[in-house]
Amino acid sequence: MYSTDSTTMASEQGEQMESPGTCENGISLNHFMHYSLIPAVLIVGVLSFLQRRHQKLAIDHRLPFLRGRFAVVVPLDTMGFSDRLAFGFAYGAVSYKILLLIIEQRLPISVPNWAKAIAYLIGALEVGLAYFPFFACLSTPAKIPGAVMGIIYSICWIVVIIWDIFTCEEHEVAGWFIQVWGEHQKLIYEWPWVLSHIVLLVQFIYMLIKGVRVHLQLEDEEDPQELMQHHQMQHVKRLLRKIPEHSQSTTWFQRRLYEWDPYFKFPSRVIGTAVVSLFTLYTFALAHYRITMDVFEKLEAMVLPNGSTDPMNPLVRWFSVLRHSWLISSLLASLNFIVYTFHVLVCYRKHLKRLWRGQKGFLPEKFHKPNSAVSVASIARYSGCQIAFTLWGFMIVHIVLDMLCTSFAYFLVIPIMDGKFGMWWNTFGPYFLTFLVAYGLVKLQEVLVKIFFLQDKMSPSDKQKPLALNNRKAFHCFSYFLFFYNVINGFTYCFMRLFSSLVVGTFLLSRLDRTIMLRGYESMDRGYKTWIGMIFADHYHNNPAMVCFCQLLISNIRERQTGSTYSVLDNTPSDSPVDSRARQRWALFYTLLRNPHLIPLRKQHLSASSHLPLSPSPQSDIVVRAWIMASQAKSQLSPQIFTAADC
Repeated sequence: MYSTDSTTMASEQGEQMESPGTCENGISLNHFMHYSLIPAVLIVGVLSFLQRRHQKLAIDHRLPFLRGRFAVVVPLDTMGFSDRLAFGFAYGAVSYKILLLIIEQRLPISVPNWAKAIAYLIGALEVGLAYFPFFACLSTPAKIPGAVMGIIYSICWIVVIIWDIFTCEEHEVAGWFIQVWGEHQKLIYEWPWVLSHIVLLVQFIYMLIKGVRVHLQLEDEEDPQELMQHHQMQHVKRLLRKIPEHSQSTTWFQRRLYEWDPYFKFPSRVIGTAVVSLFTLYTFALAHYRITMDVFEKLEAMVLPNGSTDPMNPLVRWFSVLRHSWLISSLLASLNFIVYTFHVLVCYRKHLKRLWRGQKGFLPEKFHKPNSAVSVASIARYSGCQIAFTLWGFMIVHIVLDMLCTSFAYFLVIPIMDGKFGMWWNTFGPYFLTFLVAYGLVKLQEVLVKIFFLQDKMSPSDKQKPLALNNRKAFHCFSYFLFFYNVINGFTYCFMRLFSSLVVGTFLLSRLDRTIMLRGYESMDRGYKTWIGMIFADHYHNNPAMVCFCQLLISNIRERQTGSTYSVLDNTPSDSPVDSRARQRWALFYTLLRNPHLIPLRKQHLSASSHLPLSPSPQSDIVVRAWIMASQAKSQLSPQIFTAADC
């Protein structure tokens, strides 16, 4: 019997997979990603050949014809600010594959359960290598070849993805095909993925045009050795001004929601993490909602007799409440985590600016000096932790909100709709009133203390009374008689504390900028440790004042290496005493021509003026004669000499 049933189920599944709706377009995105590794390796090899190493290695002495080529190709500067939007959409292009890895849909090999960690590692490396050309072509110094290869690679991916979308309408989620969003359901799921590839294509075209203009000397090329960014320079200039930072008027949006700072930019890593979080949350929320709706439909078909739709039927009402609660909780959870994603960016800027000002009081004392290795490792861990925390937090918050919505519907909405509010109030009203009375007595204690047992204000401008007792004897009696009631009320406080900690901890699960552990146990929160390490690493590497100072030092070193003003006129070094004396005299002559007021301060003029008779202004006569001599010498000599010397 068991074998017959299993055979029947297998045949039904086979018929379902071979139904006309099954995707058979001749192209498998999974196989295409495998084959894309070949051009990906070729592109990385070409970009590595076009770059040159700054330091010579042993292979350069054995193979001198390479001239330092085959350097390491860097996908992106995780702490840099260049092309932040482009790198954000590059992260968005890989977000869909990350989601498929999470739900175990794109594991490259079949392995037993104990070796799935190895399969995940291989799958992650495969996805990273397949999308490596997008990042490498954006960050390569060889802009024109990188743009050309990026355009070709992007067009290949766009063509294959669009072909798969319009020839295969089913969307595979969690192991089966579902047809629930209509004809273009795959486009509904995958449009962020397509948009990311299109934006990358536009960016590569822009890079090609800009690279050609630079090659034709129609546009200046950016110096890759510059440490300081424009916004960092403007931030330092603002610090040096005497005008207060918040002197300008701000709008309601800036005061209440978000205050713009034109001199602060988020690194490419943070922007990319936010984009991936939003894209994966969008796809995950749609899939999560539709799978559960499909489960509800199957349960209704199994439980409800003959497809009954009578609203008075308890089972029909129960499924209706579940559906509506699940929909409302899905919308609330999605909106909550969209706001969280942007709020994390605000907290990142706020925490960094506090660290720039030297303020560490908002951090636990044990994190004021984080471990260096942990901080650097947090740069690599943050993006993965934030994305995973967002998805897990969404699922947990969604379930909690669904439970609250269902309870609210059964305990309040349905009794009101059925006209049984009086019965509901007789059952739950006393508990509600008890809570209100207990809360009112707590507030009453605070009011009585404020009126009778605190001394008056020391100044009319004080916001509250000082922490000084008044009417001590009456206060002791007040405290004694309320002691017994507060013991009973303490049990209520205990349950309220437990409930509030569960709610707050649940809703803050995806917030890495806040710890959900008690004070003293923050080190057990791995997400919070990752956040602290990341902001400290960014603080030490991207502090505007420090970066500007280092840029000044580098510029000063470059000026010294290029030579002084006199070295421009002296291009042929010589060890002859005559040539050395001539160079010294020329340097002296040039200095005196540029600074005639130094002529009276020379030794011979000082000694001569000491033997001259006193006159009203002997020094002024010498200065006037010096200026006249300097102007005559400049008019007689070629002006090109002074122009070259000034350069």
